[in-house]
Amino acid sequence: MTVLPVARHAEVAGAGFAGLTAAIALARRGWSVRVHERGEQLREQGAGIVLWQNSLKILEEFGLIAELDTQSMTPPAYETRMQNRAVSVETLDGIWWRTMTRPFLHSLLARAALREGVEIVTGSEVIGATPEGQLRLAGGETLVADLIVGADGVGSDVRDSLGIPYERQHSRDGISRFLVPRRKADLAKLEPNTNWDHMIDFWNLEPRVLRVLYTPANANELYLALMAPASDDEGSAVPINLDVWTSIHPNLAPVLEEATKVEGKYFGYQTTRLDYWTSGRVALIGDAGHAMCPALAQGGGCAMMNAYTLAEAATLSDVADIPESLVKWEQTERPYTDRCQTRSQNYADTRGMAKGNQFQGEINETTLYDPTNPHRHDGVSSALGAQ
Repeated sequence: MTVLPVARHAEVAGAGFAGLTAAIALARRGWSVRVHERGEQLREQGAGIVLWQNSLKILEEFGLIAELDTQSMTPPAYETRMQNRAVSVETLDGIWWRTMTRPFLHSLLARAALREGVEIVTGSEVIGATPEGQLRLAGGETLVADLIVGADGVGSDVRDSLGIPYERQHSRDGISRFLVPRRKADLAKLEPNTNWDHMIDFWNLEPRVLRVLYTPANANELYLALMAPASDDEGSAVPINLDVWTSIHPNLAPVLEEATKVEGKYFGYQTTRLDYWTSGRVALIGDAGHAMCPALAQGGGCAMMNAYTLAEAATLSDVADIPESLVKWEQTERPYTDRCQTRSQNYADTRGMAKGNQFQGEINETTLYDPTNPHRHDGVSSALGAQ
């Protein structure tokens, strides 16, 4: 790891996974870092998340794996069912992955950032940035930095203030996410031959499209993602229509009942592709730069790996050359995210994950990527994006 002889300063918009990862990686390399969070409290409101090798390697480098393992798990297999009949059971041998709740991962990163000396300011609304390295706040203040990181979500004010063109592709389906108690004993009474520690993808296409992604997050909590077409008013309703969902998935009734007690929101699938991720001293990461469909569970992973490699690239650059280094960083790292976005969008458009056996071959490219390996690009052209 390179540590700077003289501290440089970074301003980060957004205290989600991308922003906190960038902040930690920069601080560990000698930067002074300030993170701006619009909310009055530092918290993650999401449900569950799956992390793969690309993000777990970063947490390992940060020294966080032992703590992560206390409240996460690796399911024995990823099981795909169609009309409740098994299509595939993938043990994912050779793939490092963990499931957990989003609030736990967020708190883990936030604590790590504070330990590294990162300043986190809540109630601080960022309204824009300039290529010269100025961050503008809603209160009228302008802050100057050697590097500005736009990690302020899919509705990014940093991105929009720079006038970066982008395309947003929507899909016909969307999901509602919930954290609920596991209720393993009750599920086992209904279906005793099922291993309820598996991550199970319950697909149903007839008589209506209603999918349940069942993801154990730890010993006590279950992450449920309920997918329905946006055109299905009953299926996409939140609070969920229990009668509708249990009519298709009666074996999940105990946990679906729990979901009715939890606040949620229906999110339509979308992919956002920017013409470019950087402008002068500003770089965009996470949903601000590359929002994607959740089919491959790589939105968080790509956000974290791009945050980490951004910190690496900026640190290795002379201060005056940071804008040029950011362009080279994007040319080198972006192709992996571009291909992941395309694959995830294709799965969403075709509902191809219903066929099972999806974690095969090139689909695992991003999953197996190691952003902490300094030799990861040896012999690999930076023109990968042309493939």
